Amino acid sequence: MSRFLCCYINQTKQVQIARIPNVPSWYFERVVFPEQQLFFEVPLEALLEIHTSSIVSAILTDRISCSHLQVAGGLSPISSIES
Repeated sequence: MSRFLCCYINQTKQVQIARIPNVPSWYFERVVFPEQQLFFEVPLEALLEIHTSSIVSAILTDRISCSHLQVAGGLSPISSIES
């Protein structure tokens, strides 16, 4: 399985949980603090889910194809839109 490097930036003031649920036999879940950059390697078909934390629960706020987060020379990574 070939993988590529991605970057996600939490530009909100809230803690977020980044998950990749669609790759069989593979687990990825990370906490992303406000303004933190998260670098990760994933297979091409990976889909990143962003869950934004509230006091009681986390709400799915975004789904991003990891191919849009791929790190390339001179390009800025896509980041979340402030809620």
